[in-house]
Amino acid sequence: MLKIVVLVSGGGTNLQALIDAQEAGTIKNGKISCVISSNPSAYALERAEQHGIATVVLNRKEYPDVASYSQAVLHTLQEQEADLVVYAGFMTILDESVCNAYPNKMMNVHPALIPSFCGKGFYGLHVHEAALQKGVKLTGATVHFVTAVCDGGPIILQKAVAVKDNDTPETLQRRVMEEAEWEILPKAVSLFCEGKIKVTDQKVSITD
Repeated sequence: MLKIVVLVSGGGTNLQALIDAQEAGTIKNGKISCVISSNPSAYALERAEQHGIATVVLNRKEYPDVASYSQAVLHTLQEQEADLVVYAGFMTILDESVCNAYPNKMMNVHPALIPSFCGKGFYGLHVHEAALQKGVKLTGATVHFVTAVCDGGPIILQKAVAVKDNDTPETLQRRVMEEAEWEILPKAVSLFCEGKIKVTDQKVSITD
């Protein structure tokens, strides 16, 4: 059984999707062993505690720079013996020392179809504002491995979501979460834990 450590900063809706999938038995050969938050008041911590999952708070504001914070997170991941690290609304940038320590073992869900609307500055509602401004007819979500390049790691799963004429950034954000993020993130986690993901030349193949 692989140990999954989830990194959070806010409400924890993606964490809840993972917890629900775990309790429904759809995440195979893996279990959330710990939730690490960069924000001591994140509601995600309550979600974890309600389901008996250990939590650690590493308050970003208590560290002087990215390097020292990254080392604290890395130390905690090693302490927790993490097999897979999942970014679930984790709003803090870590330096490459962390992803280098967990090559193809850290994954993130991004609320767009990468390579569209991704990279530095594209997070939260900003992504959906940009999609609406561009007038795209399809958006969606992407689960990818984390590398030193922001949103640039190998793509694991994607799912498209239709954009409606009367969408606001808020309604689009909600629909992308419900129809895509909450579905493909637990699925990608389970595929990893089942040993069904292979990365070759920055491309992911999934075995049956």
